[in-house]
Amino acid sequence: MKKNNNTLWKCLSFLLLVFCLAWNVEAQSLSDIPTIKVDNLSDAQIEQLIKRAEANGMTSSQLVALARERGMPASEAMKLSQRISELQNSAGASGNSGTVMGGRSLVDPQGVDMFDSLRKSDPYYDLTPTQKKIFGYKLFHNRSLDFSPSLNLPTPLSYVIGAGDQLLIDIYGASQQSYDLTVTPEGRVLFPNIGPVQVGGSSIEAASARIKTSLSRIYSGLQGSNPNTFLQIRLGNIRSIKVSMVGELTKPGTYTLPSFATVFNALYAAGGPNENGAFRNVQVYRNSRLAATVDIYEFLSKGDQSANIVLQDNDVVIVPPVQARVEVIGPVRREGLFEVKPDESLSDLYVYTGGFQSTAYQDRITVRRIENNQRKVLDVSRDEFGSFSPKDGDEILIGEALERFTNRVQIAGSVNRPGEFALTESGLTVKELVSKAEGVRPEAFTTRATLYRTSDDLTLAAVPLDLKGIMDGSQADVELKNEDLLFVPSRYDIQEEYYVKVSGEVNFPGTYPYASEMTVGDLVLRAGGLLESASNSSIEIARRVRDASTGKIAEILTLSIDANLKLSPEETNTRLSPFDHIFIRRKPGFEQEQLITLRGEVKFPGDYAIASANERISDVINRAGGFSDFAYPKGASLIRRTIYFKGQTEEEIREERLKEMRDNLDPEKNRNTNEAEQILYERIVEKLEQIEAQKELEENERMRSQIFEVSNPLDSMSMDSTLHAKRYKEEDLVGIDLEYIMNNPGSDADLILFEGDVLQIPKQLQTVRMVGEVLLPTTTRFEKGQNLKDYISKAGGFTEDARRSKAFVIYANGDAAQTKNFLGLKNYPKLEPGAEIVVPRKPQRERMSAAGWIGIASSLATLGILLERLITN
Repeated sequence: MKKNNNTLWKCLSFLLLVFCLAWNVEAQSLSDIPTIKVDNLSDAQIEQLIKRAEANGMTSSQLVALARERGMPASEAMKLSQRISELQNSAGASGNSGTVMGGRSLVDPQGVDMFDSLRKSDPYYDLTPTQKKIFGYKLFHNRSLDFSPSLNLPTPLSYVIGAGDQLLIDIYGASQQSYDLTVTPEGRVLFPNIGPVQVGGSSIEAASARIKTSLSRIYSGLQGSNPNTFLQIRLGNIRSIKVSMVGELTKPGTYTLPSFATVFNALYAAGGPNENGAFRNVQVYRNSRLAATVDIYEFLSKGDQSANIVLQDNDVVIVPPVQARVEVIGPVRREGLFEVKPDESLSDLYVYTGGFQSTAYQDRITVRRIENNQRKVLDVSRDEFGSFSPKDGDEILIGEALERFTNRVQIAGSVNRPGEFALTESGLTVKELVSKAEGVRPEAFTTRATLYRTSDDLTLAAVPLDLKGIMDGSQADVELKNEDLLFVPSRYDIQEEYYVKVSGEVNFPGTYPYASEMTVGDLVLRAGGLLESASNSSIEIARRVRDASTGKIAEILTLSIDANLKLSPEETNTRLSPFDHIFIRRKPGFEQEQLITLRGEVKFPGDYAIASANERISDVINRAGGFSDFAYPKGASLIRRTIYFKGQTEEEIREERLKEMRDNLDPEKNRNTNEAEQILYERIVEKLEQIEAQKELEENERMRSQIFEVSNPLDSMSMDSTLHAKRYKEEDLVGIDLEYIMNNPGSDADLILFEGDVLQIPKQLQTVRMVGEVLLPTTTRFEKGQNLKDYISKAGGFTEDARRSKAFVIYANGDAAQTKNFLGLKNYPKLEPGAEIVVPRKPQRERMSAAGWIGIASSLATLGILLERLITN
């Protein structure tokens, strides 16, 4: 029931909305929903429709479907859906939003209307598509245009004075006086000691003469052939006039305007002519007589304002309905709907369209016309443009020039000047075309070129040419035709790109372009030179085998080069071939420095370099000066990297060293550097930039490869993060007996050290810690002679969930010992200072539910019945 009520509410809301919109669109009524034209709805009305639908919980698809149910034709419903999508796409591009309408949102999280971007970018947002096409309609709806009359102009001599005008009269010269007078409703101004002077209905020029005559009775210097007193009249506050705007206007009515207002000012105040209003026959009536007829097109096309007269009080401006309007479609400067007069021709109409575009077909146009209740098509040639008169409703269609050339040939490929060339009347040959293109390039493959020719039926044909023979005269030249295209290939286009590759101990291993006569040393230089670890001997070259019949996969060559890359006879005699792969090996026995760390109670803790491959724990302790007075060797531990340790690679170490050198040489951070240091700094910066560029390429490649990687859903290691962390630990704690090691150096317990080892020697330990399933996990003082149960008692004893038989001890050096059972007797491990007692929890066992017991009972009963029957039988 609630769902039906919601549907009924949505239907009623939609009907109310359509009624409101229909009232705005030519006053259509509710019963005219099937006749509503979506093209006549402005963007603002579509926006209102979207917002009202969204407020009622409807999506755009539901809105269109509901309109279809209420009788909107399918074509109009499709247009409505398209208009909604276009409006949402235009507005949604300006930012994200919060409230969703058909998959898109209308208001962003800050509450800003997403349609504001459309309103700000389109000054004609509120106009319908038809209104936007009417020539001159936008003039009165442009928010950036203001037709308000300017009041900061000099007083025009032709201005007609009326009641309410303020006249500022200045007397200067031999006499000085100023008057501030207001014209009375009778049209007079009153001068002290002179009396009233009639100025109403007179121009400024005529009123000035009349006032001058009146004032000359007091100021005699105003008259005569050589006056010494002068008079000036200015307008102060001008009066307001009332003008009636009637007819086909957007906002007809009576408007109060400044007395400077013209016809255009009044039209702008009234919103201009509406869709049915005439733009070329605006009539101004004064005292019931036609005072002027204004053609807005004359202003728009020629800037002519001769008919734009100044209005007077009680003038009436009438905009009659349009009599004839035609539509121009096609490549003209200004498409749209244009009003035409009976005596105008197509040539006159093209003045308003701005003329043809360069792509227009100007020899003939097509006119669609309605005559005798039928449509017909008229062809109008260029010669008839001046005599053909358009009629109301005509559609003037202008075609476009054909995308075809009459005298074009082209040349492409390996020539110096590829492009288009003119096919002259005298003709053009292949050799002449190549000459016009300033010849072929050095890498051109002239043995074979292809001439692509367009046949008369527009099919494509390919003609093979021996271009080399044509150019040297041994082959006959070929005459070209219109739309021929000569393609000259490059020999690089028809062969695989040659390269060589270097791997191993060079600064920038990788693939490099092959060059003829290239040697290994040239490639090493291109790869940034040898590393310190590189061996200049036993360099291998893997070369492709051209003869597969031998069964060899690659030919292996070995050579040596000079350590300083001096050219040697052996290197000179071994030239590289395309696709060679060079391997630069590492020097035998070369190792980077390896560090271990001593922490705690030794005399000289810190990092130590491993001196030899078999250096042991006792050796490095002796190098550190032995133990301090407070050392507890029995509690020493060793932390060692596992095979899963992700340390820095040699490349990363080299990059880190280069960065440190760069920072130390940076002139902005350190002292002034000399020339050698500056050159070194620039060289290091350049190398680091190359390393960063290479890393970026590798990262991009890695990201691309990850797109196609699919993880194994059955891989429990990747699913269980805890199990994964335990198995793939990067470091492990190794239990050692340092006391025994120092007393027996070189023994099996005296481990050989590896890079990254951390040896920790604690101070004398005096406590024992109890954790796990004890009542009071705590740390207590170590007492010699006490066993595990004694310390458990100090922690309050075991909990009920404690698994006593599995209690174990972790010693300070990392070793562990468990509780042993023999014939029910528990043998607890021995305790030492720094030990940790761990009591694990009993495994959780799920109690069987009542349903489980019932199931067991049922099974037993069934089994009993079955046994009874077997025995009986």
